Parts: sequence; structure tokens; C-alpha cells
Amino acid sequence: MGDSFLATHSAQKKSVPAVLAQILREPIMDHSVLGARIIYRLPISGSLGLNIGRQFRNESWDWVLLNGGGNDLWLGCGCKRCDTKINKLISADGKRGEIPKLVSKVRQSGARVVYVGYLRSPGAWSPIENCRDEGDELDARIAKLAKLDRGMWFVSLADLVPAGDRSFHAADMIHPSHKGSASAAHRIARIIKQNR
Repeated sequence: MGDSFLATHSAQKKSVPAVLAQILREPIMDHSVLGARIIYRLPISGSLGLNIGRQFRNESWDWVLLNGGGNDLWLGCGCKRCDTKINKLISADGKRGEIPKLVSKVRQSGARVVYVGYLRSPGAWSPIENCRDEGDELDARIAKLAKLDRGMWFVSLADLVPAGDRSFHAADMIHPSHKGSASAAHRIARIIKQNR
């Protein structure tokens, strides 16, 4: 479940979920959607997956891979009200907000949750270059949430991209390249393998 970070390269079977399925040799259902947000109020397009919470199907899942929040901040606050938007997504202590509500809903199904963060800009030009502090704050809050629940893990990607290395990003310098997707999938796979 999530946004374009997970959905990118799905047609070529090189998205994060597709690579994860190959590494784990397990079937994976990918419900991620380009442009999806955690906070999304329009009912029809929300039901088609633009609301990340609506991507959830209450079935018998062992694990749910989840991401989100990037579009809420980058597109949803327009670099003007990010503090307010982050607080709506998740409180400073990790206990309240739309992300904890969503994780709780998934956990109530019995599934374990891996929440994955986002790649950071390598310091080369990127439209999200100025979102680094907000990304770090969002990561820190989600990591706090994960510490409150033994069935949730947070995978940070903040340190994955070396300074000056553009190879982890697609040409738009926002979405992951094939290498970026595969590298994220390997980090996620380690968590799942260690906790099977």
C-alpha cells in the first residue's frame, strides 16, 4: 500500500514490491498508486487508490508493506504549512494522526507492518531538495510509532543515497530508479527475513 515510491516501475516488474517478491520468493499483491496520499478526501478517486487507507483489503495478510506522506507534504502543503500537515499525519510522539490510525487498522487484521521511508536527494538538484528536514521529521515520528508496536517496523532510507550519486533516482530526481527500488527492497527484505 502506498504511493509512487512503491508503484514506480511496476509495469516492468522492477518496483519495490516486485523486487521484494523476487527476493522473498513469496507472492505479493501491490495496491500502491501513483499520486496517492494518506489524507485524501475525494470519495471516488479515493476509492480507486488515491487514498492510501482505501487501498487496504481486510484479508488474511502476513505482512503489509506501507509508505505514504510524501505527497501530503510536497503537494498537500505547498511548502507553506508543512508543520500543520505533519501534525495531521502523525503527532510528535508518534501516537496520534492519520498514519497511526492507518497502521492500527492494518494491525487489527493480524498483519505485521513494514513502513518504509523515502529516498533523500543526493545533494544534486531535485524538486524535493528543500523537503529534507520535513522528511527527517516524518521519519523520526514514524520510527517512534514503530517502537510502540512489536508488530511494526520502520525502514529508513535517509542514508541510502550517497552524496552526489544520482543513480538511485529516476530522471525526475523524485522517484526511484531501478537501482533505488531494488536497494529499498533489499532493506525491507532483511526486516521480513529476520522476523518471519
